[in-house]
Amino acid sequence: PEQSLFLQKPTMQVAHGGGLRLKADSVDYQILKAWLADQAPGPMNDAAKVIKLTVTPAQRIGSKGLTQQLRVVAAYSDETTRDVTAWALFDSMDEGVLAVTSQGSVRAVGQGQASIMVRFDSHAEIVNFVIPYKDSVELAGWKNNNFIDELAEKKFRELGIEPSPLCDDATFVRRVYVDVIGTLPTVAETTNFIESSDPDKRDKLIDRLLGLTGDPNLDIYNEPYSAYWTLKWSDLIRNTSNKLGDQGMWALHNWIRDSFRANKPIDRFVRELVTGTGSIYSNGPANYFRINASSTDLTESTSQLFLGIRLECAKCHHHPFENISQGDYYGFSAFFARVGTKNSEEFGLFGREQVVVVRESGEVRHPKTGKNLPPTPLGAEPIDHPLDRRIALADWLAAPDNEYFARSIVNRYMYYLLGRGLVDPVDDLRSTNPPTNIAMMNALSQQLVESGFDLKQLIRSIVSSRLYQLDSQPTHENAADNRFYSHFKVKRLPAEALLDAIDRVTGVQTKFKSLPLGTRAIELPDAEYPNYFLNTFAKPRRASVCECERSPDESLSQALHTLNGDTLANKIADKNGRLMKLIAGKTEHQAIVAELYLATLSRFPTEQEQAAAREFLADYTTPQECYEDLIWALMNSKQFLFVQ
Repeated sequence: PEQSLFLQKPTMQVAHGGGLRLKADSVDYQILKAWLADQAPGPMNDAAKVIKLTVTPAQRIGSKGLTQQLRVVAAYSDETTRDVTAWALFDSMDEGVLAVTSQGSVRAVGQGQASIMVRFDSHAEIVNFVIPYKDSVELAGWKNNNFIDELAEKKFRELGIEPSPLCDDATFVRRVYVDVIGTLPTVAETTNFIESSDPDKRDKLIDRLLGLTGDPNLDIYNEPYSAYWTLKWSDLIRNTSNKLGDQGMWALHNWIRDSFRANKPIDRFVRELVTGTGSIYSNGPANYFRINASSTDLTESTSQLFLGIRLECAKCHHHPFENISQGDYYGFSAFFARVGTKNSEEFGLFGREQVVVVRESGEVRHPKTGKNLPPTPLGAEPIDHPLDRRIALADWLAAPDNEYFARSIVNRYMYYLLGRGLVDPVDDLRSTNPPTNIAMMNALSQQLVESGFDLKQLIRSIVSSRLYQLDSQPTHENAADNRFYSHFKVKRLPAEALLDAIDRVTGVQTKFKSLPLGTRAIELPDAEYPNYFLNTFAKPRRASVCECERSPDESLSQALHTLNGDTLANKIADKNGRLMKLIAGKTEHQAIVAELYLATLSRFPTEQEQAAAREFLADYTTPQECYEDLIWALMNSKQFLFVQ
C-alpha cells in the first residue's frame, strides 16, 4: 500500500516495485484490484479507457521557491472520473526552472517559463509555470509595430524582461537583406538607406525586398528571393541528383523555384507535392515519391515536414511523450499504400526515368492486430477518396482549420528569421513541447490562414515587427533570456549566402561545375557540388528532413579556411576584383576604406576606424598590401560572418 502504483490494463504494474506484472485472471490481480477500489473510488471496469487527463492548476505564476502540488484527474470512456495523481508520472521540461517530485509536487528553482509533463495510461498533458525575473518592467521606448509586438509586450511584462533597444539602420539593412533574399546589399543600397530621412524607410524596404510595392521599377528582388527560399525548401524536401539523377533533380528544382517566383500559396504548394503523379522528368512534384520510396518514409517525412510531428517513435510503440499510438502511425501510412512507380521509356535518352502511379489496391496492416487500417489523419476520423487517397490527405493536411499545418509553417519561418522557433526543436510540435508564446503562435497561424497561406505576408509581418528589429546586444536585464526574443539572436550566414557575400565584396564570382559563370551559390539546384568552401561551411547533403542537418555551429576548419584558405586570398588579390579597381582608379584612401566597410559590414567606418586605417597605411610598403589586409580582416570579423 505504500508503493506508488501504475494502472496499465489489462495488467497491474507496480511502478516502483521492480516492474511486477500480474495476469488479469490471477488471484493476486483480483486482490490488488479490490485494494485499489477501496483506496481510490472510481471506475475499475477493465473495458473503460482513459480519454482525457486534466491537470490542475492549469497555470501558475509565482516566484522562486514556490511549491505547488499538482492534481491529475482521468476522465474515462464510461463517463466516470478518477483522481490518478498517485499513479501519474511527472517530468520537468526545464530542470533549471522547475523541479518536480514523483508525487507531483512542483518547486520553482529558477526564473523563466517552463512546463511539467504529466503522463498516465498512454496519455500526456503539460502544465505551464511562469516565474518572473522581475515583478514589473518599464519597457522604456517600446512601441508596437503590429500584433506580434503586442503579444511580445504582454509576454515581456508577464516574465519581467526588459528587451534590448532597436538596432540601428546599418544593422537592419544588412539583417533584412540577408534574411529575406540571402544577399548582401550593395554599397549604393546601403548608403541610400542609411542616409534616408524617411520615417517609413524600413517598411518600404521590406516591401521592396518582398516585391509588394506594386511598382515594377521597385519590385526587382524576386529572383534572389525565389532562389533563397527554393534553397531552403530543397534542403527540406531533399532534392538531390544522388537520388533523382540530374533530370529528376532539375525537374523538382524548377518546380520549387517557379512556385516561389509566383508566390504560390504554401497550402497549394504542399497539395501539389503530396499528390504528385506522372513522370519524374516532366512533373517535379512526382520526385517526392522517388525521394521517399516507401510508405514508411512518406509517413514520417510528410508528418515532420508539414505537421511538425515526429512519428518515428509510434512505428514500434505508443509515442512516449504524445497521444499518438501505433494505430495512428499506420492509419496515416495507409494514405500512401497505393502509390508506386513504374519504369518508362519516354525519356530513354536520359535513363532512370520513372512514372509515379496510383494503384487500385494496397493496404496497411497493424503490426500487432494484423487488421487492415483505413487511411486516417492524426487525431481525426478515417477519410478516403475514390480516385486517390492522397487527395483526401492533402485536403485535410493543408486545410485552414488544421492547426498543425499552419503552426508548423509559422514555426519554421520564426526560426529562419529570428533564429529560434516558438517551439524548439523547430519540427517537434508535440503537445508536450508547447510554444514559448502560445498567443503569438495562434495569432501568426490565424494570420497565415486569413492571408490565403501567403508566405510573403507572413515574412512581412515578422520582419516588420519591433521584435525582429531589436538590437542583438543583450542588456544586463535580458542576458539570461534565450527563448523569448528579448534581443535578436545572432546567426551565422548559411554556407551559400556566405560564399555569395564573399563574391559580392571582392567582386569575383565563383564558378561552379557544370553551371554557367554568374550562377550564385544560393541558386545551386543540387546538394552534390565539389566545392570545398561550401562543404567546409556545412552545406547540407540533403539526407534528412531535419533542420539540424544544416549545423549552425562554428568549427575550427571554418575558421582556418577564412583565415588561411585560398578562397578569400585569391579573390581579394584578383586583378579584376573590387580592390584592384579602386586602386587602379586612384580612389583616395578615405573613400576606399569607406567602401570596404560598406561592402563588408554594410556601415560607414567610425572616425576611430578611419584613423586606424591611416596608421596602417603608413606602416605598409604599398597601399595594396594595406587594403588587402584590411578587407581580409573585415571578412574574418564576426560582423561579416554573422547576421547581427
